[in-house]
This record gives sequence, structure tokens and C-alpha cells, in this order.
Amino acid sequence: MNTQLNILLLGGAKRVSIGRMLIDAGRRIGYEVNLYSYELEEHVPIATIARIIVGRRWRDPGLIGHLHSIVQEHNIRIMIPFVDGAVGVVARYRDIYHDIWAPVGSTLRVEAMFDKIAADLLFREASIPVPFVYTKGRPAFPLIAKPRFGSASQGIRIIDNPRDFRDVTAEADRYILQEYIANRDEYTVDCYVSEDSRIICAVPRRRIDVVGGEVSRTITVNRQDIISLSHMVLTRLGLRGAVTLQFIHDLDSNRLLLMEINPRLGGGAVCAVHAGADIPSYILLEALSMPLEPCNNWQSGTEIVRYQQEVVFHNEK
Repeated sequence: MNTQLNILLLGGAKRVSIGRMLIDAGRRIGYEVNLYSYELEEHVPIATIARIIVGRRWRDPGLIGHLHSIVQEHNIRIMIPFVDGAVGVVARYRDIYHDIWAPVGSTLRVEAMFDKIAADLLFREASIPVPFVYTKGRPAFPLIAKPRFGSASQGIRIIDNPRDFRDVTAEADRYILQEYIANRDEYTVDCYVSEDSRIICAVPRRRIDVVGGEVSRTITVNRQDIISLSHMVLTRLGLRGAVTLQFIHDLDSNRLLLMEINPRLGGGAVCAVHAGADIPSYILLEALSMPLEPCNNWQSGTEIVRYQQEVVFHNEK
């Protein structure tokens, strides 16, 4: 039996911890995991544990063909996206070639999640509680303007006066305008849904500190209301694979609202893994057609604090 398992990460540049977890997960089931990472440059931290393949941008028309040549050359069996722009790419690649396994849902569903207006419509049609969205009439300030196709909290604006409101509504097709909830807690739920629609894990964690749109300190919490709502969201939307749900708890009205869905493995998911929800193992086991068992005994109160570490490259002169 071939015990080599080659995995291609798309945009895995800084995901060293989760890469090590994939390697360890493979070792536990008797496989040697070899990581490759598709990047725009060689000098990225994941190079410490993966072979870097310098590739193309996500919107490059030749990208899918280039990925296919890499899959064939390196006998890639699993492809995992780590950034928003790569999720649809992986789903479309799988639809065309059928020669890799990937922990992502259908192309139509995952791409809808990256259009905030389209996603909001889907959420409402599924009767999922979401923040109020301004569409017309007299605005009730403050509002929060989110770029329709944005990610990592980039370009978000708080609108609290008529002048800024006019500026944003002049480009209405570029933004979604939602109520701004100042007194809040934010939660991420790291989920995994098998191809046969079983929810293997749904682990909530409170976002304590966030830097540049990415969590730097977070702690798992056993909140049954969030877990139940997560199950409802995953089931009603028919999501599959690794999924990251973002919720906001309005502390004034005690509302629990879905903010957005990232249909991929989140950077902070390492916290859920440390708590006992071994998502890297779920990915490998499902790719290898091995059985998965739901994880209901993960540990609440598991906290991670992330820090910077240098990776040194000695460039030839």
C-alpha cells in the first residue's frame, strides 16, 4: 500500500501550525504526509514544512490548468484552500477534473458566501437570524458598511452621519449596509460536515483579540445556543467540509446573529483542534474513505494566544 499522501495547500503561507497538525494526523493513521503550498512567492513561513510552488493569482484564466499540471506532476490527492479567493478555485477544479479530494462544498454554494449581498439573501430565505440590512428609507445611525466582496475586515466603515451615508450609498452596489452593534461579543464556530451530511464538530470560541481581521487570542466556550444555531445553519444551507461560522451576540437585546460564513478552514481553527476536535484528521480520514465519528467531548475553556516568529531565508547574491 502506498503510504505517501501528498497535499496541496492553496494560500497556506502562514498556516504552519495547521500544516504540522496535518502531518501529525497522517502519522497517526500510518501515512507520510507531504505538503506542497501554492503561493505567489517562495519566501513564506509554510516553507519550513512544505515545498513551495510559485503559482498564479486566483483570477488568472490559466490557473485551473496550471493546478492540474501540478496535481499530475506531484501526485496530489488532497487540495485545501486557506484564503477566500482559493475556495471557489478548488471547488471548480474538483468539478472539472475529479482527481483530488477537497474539504469544500459545492461550487455554487461556496461562491455565494463571498458575495455578502447574495449570502444575506440566502440566510434570510433559510430563516437564519442576521443583522438588519438597510435598503431604503431614512437611515438609523450608526450603520456599518461592509464591502460586498471584501474579506479580513478590510474596507469596513462605521457610518454615523448623513455625509458618510451619502458617500457609501453613491456606490450602493459595492457595499452592504447593516445595523452597527456596538455592545457585542463575537464568536467563531469551527465546523466540519461530512460528505454524507453528518455534523462531525461545531466548536464555538469567543474572539478576544483580533489583529488585521484575524484572531490573535481566542477561547472555546460551551454555549449550547451557539451550537444549536450552528447546526441549524449548516443543515439549512447544506454546507459541507470545513466551515467557519461567524456570530455576533448583541448584549443589549440578547440576540444571537449570523454575521458571515467562510466555507473553508479558518486560521483560528487550531484552537478547536487543541480542544479535541481534530479537524485535520477528519480531512484525511474522509479523503481516504475511512469512517468519521462525531466529536462531542471537546474541551471548553481551551485558550490560544498567537505570536509572531521569524523565518529566515538566506538569499544568494
